Amino acid sequence: MILAEHVHPKHKTDSYYIDSGLWTRGRNGIVFIALISWIVSVAGFISNPDRFFESYLMGFLFCVTIPLGAMFFVMIQYLTGSAWSVPMRRLAENLMVTIPIGALLFIPVLFGLNHLYEWTKPVAHDPVLQGKAGYLNPQWFIIRAAIFFFLWTLWTSRIYSHSTRQDKTGSIERMHSISRWCAPGLLMLMLSVTLAAFDWSMSLDPHWYSTIFGLYVFSGGGLAFIAVWILICMALRSKGVLRNTINVEHYHDLGKWLFAMVIFWAYIAFSQYLLIWYGNLPEETIWFRHRFEGTWALWSWLLLIGHFIFPFLVLVVRASKRNFKVLTGMAIWIVFAHFVDIYWQVMPTFHHSEGVTFHWLDITCIVAIGSIFALAFWFKVKRHALLPIGDPRFEQGLEFENA
Repeated sequence: MILAEHVHPKHKTDSYYIDSGLWTRGRNGIVFIALISWIVSVAGFISNPDRFFESYLMGFLFCVTIPLGAMFFVMIQYLTGSAWSVPMRRLAENLMVTIPIGALLFIPVLFGLNHLYEWTKPVAHDPVLQGKAGYLNPQWFIIRAAIFFFLWTLWTSRIYSHSTRQDKTGSIERMHSISRWCAPGLLMLMLSVTLAAFDWSMSLDPHWYSTIFGLYVFSGGGLAFIAVWILICMALRSKGVLRNTINVEHYHDLGKWLFAMVIFWAYIAFSQYLLIWYGNLPEETIWFRHRFEGTWALWSWLLLIGHFIFPFLVLVVRASKRNFKVLTGMAIWIVFAHFVDIYWQVMPTFHHSEGVTFHWLDITCIVAIGSIFALAFWFKVKRHALLPIGDPRFEQGLEFENA
């Protein structure tokens, strides 16, 4: 049985495949942005290698946490059997499956280890780093990164392969196969992202530690993914793609997810701060102290207001989740807040005494890395239907309405 229909009978104005002209224009635009941003970033590396590696790591963390958030969301949807998300799920899957590109984009970080991480330098007179040398060393750092990307690639490729093959067969067994991958996959993802967050971000200050830091990074990436997902759907809608298929009911639920993730991120962030504040141990409080000195204190307030208070007050209203302009504006705001968060995690390690110091590389590196992820996503969009049309819950998802 072939289910790959181009148009659903109840949505005759919507094609489930991207128009070749629109795809070509999108590809050309992304390629142009990628070329310019990479050329400028390379020029920045030549003129200021230290700042380049700092900005590149920040940009890499900003970008890679988004497809990891997509991976988490996709697995949750399969395990819970959700129908409401089916019409938009393929876009999330296309974003999720860009994770292998992250392995290539991680290579510049490896070349900058000596610029970024204190533990790569001699530790003969530092008892703390001596005690962590068995874990924090370049060899094991690279091996762990390779394992992370291997596991993420294995799981995303298997899930994506079953999902796209289901388009033509409609086999419910494909859905069961995906669920069997997702159950252990969630445990794998939580553990691997936690360890990756420890390696790539927390070890920038190897004297500091927080057992909740991995979940803090993961929650920020999950929130940023929901925002990016909304923006992708809205961008396609503005071009007339899936304009009737993905309707206000679906956007309402995306808005609820955005609201829920704002609260969850704030809960994790506050839990981390509260435990460290209550313990009042110098080796723990120093990390926050650096972020409450000088202009970093203002940045910390911006993070609190921009990442939680403002979006909470806007999204708590039901009408905001059903208003396309408001929802789009909040999604853009959340992406900016994600930048503030990642910047707050990385940059005070290098510039805590001089305060917030912007550099044009902070922007060009994000654009350069993000454009490669975007290009990989855009090629996936062309290869398969924009929706998982073979999913047995597809019709139910199209008819979804909020209570």
